[in-house]
Amino acid sequence: MNLKTEERNEILIIFVKEERLDAHNSNDLKGKMQELFEQSKKNILVDLTDVRFIDSSGLGALVSGFKNAISHQGSLKLSSLQPQVKSMFELTRLHRVFEIFGSTAEALENF
Repeated sequence: MNLKTEERNEILIIFVKEERLDAHNSNDLKGKMQELFEQSKKNILVDLTDVRFIDSSGLGALVSGFKNAISHQGSLKLSSLQPQVKSMFELTRLHRVFEIFGSTAEALENF
């Protein structure tokens, strides 16, 4: 999976550089988030600008990251969801669980 990371003001941003977040690659994202929380990175933002499709495995990876954030006294936020991806969050009611922002800049202001 193509993931790019960048740190800004103690916030680690993971840019998911894939059109699909599904069963074929979601474990890579899940593992990356787990690794970062274990390295004491407390605040993680996942930028989903390039993701056009997400399935239950992709959603599960993000929920796992959210649970890891809580167990490590950190936070996980999401930004830049495409309409199809946003509709999956609304359909599953996960938009009530995650803090979701329209842009990375907006999310960074809210940490």
